[in-house]
Amino acid sequence: MSAPLVVFDLDGTLIDTAQDLVASLNHTISLEGLEPVGLDDLTWLVGHGGQVMIRRAFSLRGRELAEGDLERMLGVFVEHYAGAMPGVSAPYPGLVAAMDRLSGAGFRLAVCTNKMEMLARRLIDELGLSPRFSAITGGDTFTVRKPDAEHLLGTVRRAEGDPARTVMVGDSLNDVLVARNAGVPSIGVPFGYSDVPVAELDPTHVISHFDELTPDLVDRL
Repeated sequence: MSAPLVVFDLDGTLIDTAQDLVASLNHTISLEGLEPVGLDDLTWLVGHGGQVMIRRAFSLRGRELAEGDLERMLGVFVEHYAGAMPGVSAPYPGLVAAMDRLSGAGFRLAVCTNKMEMLARRLIDELGLSPRFSAITGGDTFTVRKPDAEHLLGTVRRAEGDPARTVMVGDSLNDVLVARNAGVPSIGVPFGYSDVPVAELDPTHVISHFDELTPDLVDRL
């Protein structure tokens, strides 16, 4: 029997990345003559990718955006963001202790994020967390991404896990939906980047702090 597996989303779940992402966005749009945007304008879009954030910034400033310009600006955004890692991004309170509890109880851990895999791996590595994970997959790892079930199921396979013994932890609708689509229980966290309270997304369970993420809880789900 395979070890039980806990799969985490990255942005807004494992790591608070919003300030660094918005800083890279503002660097990118400043080169186009746009005024900077604030966290309140974009926090709920973190996790949807740089293209969505750039589009939102142009919309906020009432500027047209051509597709060719978007691709170019995405390259600037990614280069700036990768070069500044880890910046001020940091694990959420209680995360490391929670991972220690789970690993100590024989659980495997993995990451399933819509962030580009290269960026996800680099950030996790810069924060010294890479050895904790049996698999790390991004939005470009497979031909599909969250909320498509195959993104989560592919992550489970790479971690040598079993969907029947897997739980997904996340902060957004994509995380709840990918778990539901894969037939996996979900744990919602309220401190991330959802535009609605995570409880309204109907995850299997909600925790308010990683102190509540215990082997017993995961086993009950």
